[in-house]
Amino acid sequence: QVQLVESGGGLVQPGGSLRLSCAASGITLNYYAIGWVRQAPGKEREGILCISSSADSTYYADSVKGRFTISRVNAKNTVYLQMNNLKHEDTAVYYCATDLGPECYGSGNDYDYWGQGTQVTVSS
Repeated sequence: QVQLVESGGGLVQPGGSLRLSCAASGITLNYYAIGWVRQAPGKEREGILCISSSADSTYYADSVKGRFTISRVNAKNTVYLQMNNLKHEDTAVYYCATDLGPECYGSGNDYDYWGQGTQVTVSS
């Protein structure tokens, strides 16, 4: 059974940083593409980043380029989302997800398996 669990969210001031974690069970993450998706209140789901099985990164949101990076630690079976220089508009619930394919594709918000999400609030 595929299970993804996000952690690391919280309240941070503008300009601050957070690192989100996506820990997996039931699958070995380095075989699959894993995406990060966020949903802000009243807005549609937005794909932001994906890491492929070969560890290539795909950005789906121009607004996070230069500020967010995605990485994977195979030994921990965990994917990370490092978020720097956070802005008010980054406030959202952040999800990690996968469709058990090896590559990132499409708009980055259409997956079969999802974590429960972790809230990120950027506020002074």
